[in-house]
Amino acid sequence: MKTLLIIAIASALVNNVVLSQFLGLCPFLGVSKKVKTAAGMGAAVIFVITLASAVAAVIYQFVLEPNGLAYLETIVFILVIAALVQFVEMFLKKFLKSLYQSLGVYLPLITTNCAVLGVALTNVQKSYDVLTSIVNGFATAAGFTIAIVILAGIREKTEHNDVPESFRGMPITMITAGLMAIAFCGFSGLL
Repeated sequence: MKTLLIIAIASALVNNVVLSQFLGLCPFLGVSKKVKTAAGMGAAVIFVITLASAVAAVIYQFVLEPNGLAYLETIVFILVIAALVQFVEMFLKKFLKSLYQSLGVYLPLITTNCAVLGVALTNVQKSYDVLTSIVNGFATAAGFTIAIVILAGIREKTEHNDVPESFRGMPITMITAGLMAIAFCGFSGLL
């Protein structure tokens, strides 16, 4: 249990997928204009990464590795992720239409979000079992959600501030993300 807690804290805060590994920057920068949209994207990413971690771990441990097919891990994981994202997209389109419309093109981008594939491959590289893979996936996605919601909150505040013209838009967003990355470095003392 202690090991799982350490992995969860390390994945969410210390080795934040966006702010220290620089994976998943497209949705991080693209969907972080409003907190509500960012939280919705974070929820979708939590669901997809957690489920993808579980399915990928099961497939790798019980199908690929025993049959000597471990070299197919990347292709298989991409197919699993694509199927899961399609499931999430259909669910949101049917039950949460406003969130589906606000996420727009960024929802299908979860399919190509390198963070999702990165977590699945990290789980394999670190030889995590299924439970540890699920915990790592959930914590990594929670870290992504924390980062995107914080950035969205800051972007909402800076939208109404007197920012110099040359820094408006993406420049101030990049500066903010850089400062957030520096701030998250402070979590490295936790472990």
